[in-house]
Amino acid sequence: MKTKKIPERRCVGCGVSFPKSTLIRVVRTPEGEVTLDATGRLNGRGAYVCKNSECFRAARRKKRFASNLDVEIPEAVLDKLEEQIKKYEEEGSASV
Repeated sequence: MKTKKIPERRCVGCGVSFPKSTLIRVVRTPEGEVTLDATGRLNGRGAYVCKNSECFRAARRKKRFASNLDVEIPEAVLDKLEEQIKKYEEEGSASV
């Protein structure tokens, strides 16, 4: 019996490949809005990041979101995204 292939994506913060389901997608919608996509199904261009704030900060510092999403992202939007990442991080540590 064939084993099902698990899709992998590379984190823009640390550069390590992980199963797609363990990462969070940051997406630029066709309208130009940048937001988190926890489901991974929103239309638009996406970049994946680990569910920890260290990787998010590394990607932010290196301007990887702007280059991968082909859009300039205001600092206020990045601050909001970082807060949301921290919530995911806290939820993950609470369930362990």
